[in-house]
Amino acid sequence: MQDLNAASPQPAAPPPPPAPAQAPAPAAAAPANSAPTDAEMARASEVLRIISTSYSAKMVGQDRLRTSLLVSLIAGGHILLESVPGLAKTTAASTLADTVKARFKRIQCTPDLLPSDITGSQIYDAATGSFRTVLGPVHANFVLLDEINRSSAKTQSAMLEAMQEHQTTIGGEIHHLPKPFLVIATQNPIEQEGTYELPEAQMDRFLLKEIVEYPSPAEELEVLSRIDSGVLDPDRHVAGAVSLDDVRLLQDVASRIYVDAAIRNYIVSIAYVTRNPAPYIGEERARFIKYGASPRASIAFLQASRALALLKGRSHVLPEDIRELRHLVLRHRVLLTFEADAEGVRSEEIIDQIFASVPTP
Repeated sequence: MQDLNAASPQPAAPPPPPAPAQAPAPAAAAPANSAPTDAEMARASEVLRIISTSYSAKMVGQDRLRTSLLVSLIAGGHILLESVPGLAKTTAASTLADTVKARFKRIQCTPDLLPSDITGSQIYDAATGSFRTVLGPVHANFVLLDEINRSSAKTQSAMLEAMQEHQTTIGGEIHHLPKPFLVIATQNPIEQEGTYELPEAQMDRFLLKEIVEYPSPAEELEVLSRIDSGVLDPDRHVAGAVSLDDVRLLQDVASRIYVDAAIRNYIVSIAYVTRNPAPYIGEERARFIKYGASPRASIAFLQASRALALLKGRSHVLPEDIRELRHLVLRHRVLLTFEADAEGVRSEEIIDQIFASVPTP
């Protein structure tokens, strides 16, 4: 295995990542609309407290997963969850939907799943002699695509319009999806038989990618206790604690969280280094990067950092927010070479080295 900590030849003084050609002045960096008021921040904090409390009433541990789901929901993006089976990904998605009083649909992806099974189709009505449109399960607030990599490329592509444009087209007619709209897709990394690797264009549509890990022994004991008490009974749902209007409030407040010009330049510099890594992390490490992050990574950092700042009760983004999101935003966007895979180099290691090479504002 390649030792990533070993010394490697680097330029004596690597140049700093270039600033944008027309870096915005601090005053211009603020959102065009007004900053959130103290009352709005207080209401947002209360809504988040209620959601977290209701979520934890059924979910054991998985605090990082809860944060990632909430960041995706508040930022208006989508999330890809990767883990082995049995780590409560489906339970987490359904619990969040129950907590928010939202429409929740689960789609079990299989090789024979058709695009119309997701988006909907037109059905001929013999009684009226005309076609009527039947909307598919994607027309919900929370959509769980279970084992998305088991569906064919054609079926996967049917989700692109829904995820990017928040609409579907059936029989030439556009149908808008409800707001908020969150896609939670899962994939199993250990089973490859009968699966289709997600194309880069589809991966880039996900705001975040979270790796769900095993619970601790204490958390696993608590799971057993909750099973005995009936808390985890599939028929037992968490009572809706907040409304969809509350979620829209969170999204509106988050969109007005202040992001300083220095933070924006920091985000752009990180994206630049992923695409031009050699002068900053050395040739030995740069050879493991096949493709760097697209501008969608910069957009994801901007949106997700605002949501994370709101989760932490702040009306402004800090550099620490960007650092905390680095793996979630970049692990599916910084694509590594086959050589990196053969030598056991993980994308998280490369991402950490990229961040270490970019000065923190």
